[in-house]
Amino acid sequence: MERLPQFRFHADPLRTGSVEPSNNKCVCCERSRGYIYVGPVYAEEEYASCICPWCISEGSAHARLDVSFHDESSIGGCEWDPVPQSSIEEIAFRTPGFCGWQQERWWSHCGEAACFLGRAGREELDAAGAQAIASIRESAGITSDEEWASFFDAFDKDGSPTAYLFRCIRCGVLGGYQDCD
Repeated sequence: MERLPQFRFHADPLRTGSVEPSNNKCVCCERSRGYIYVGPVYAEEEYASCICPWCISEGSAHARLDVSFHDESSIGGCEWDPVPQSSIEEIAFRTPGFCGWQQERWWSHCGEAACFLGRAGREELDAAGAQAIASIRESAGITSDEEWASFFDAFDKDGSPTAYLFRCIRCGVLGGYQDCD
């Protein structure tokens, strides 16, 4: 097995479940390299579990197959910091995406896209600390302590609601958003 490529905006796609060990042959490079991408692919054709992380990283999957791995309009902006076009293109075309309950969004901070750390339930949020919890609470828009306590107790990494955690690549602050099915 080859060593996985590094992604600036998705630190560990194997741990987050966006990449899995596999003997599948990549539809782009036609090689079986020991890992395959299993996250969302936006394209006219169906490309489920058949693109390797190397072809994502190099941009060849985007160039050859006209695919993207995250919706460009959902990277930063809106309630978060705007993101440079070069970072939007790196995330959309050369970074493994992730699956969410609704439309996935990519958190930003300090004028840059952040690094995706993974899905989080209550246990993972507690481990991440007060800063991460406050960011997720803010994204939920819940101001009542009682309502937040009940909502927070329900967080489940593999269920609903789920938090999506990110780390700012400039200052290291944790942030993200929550989503429900």
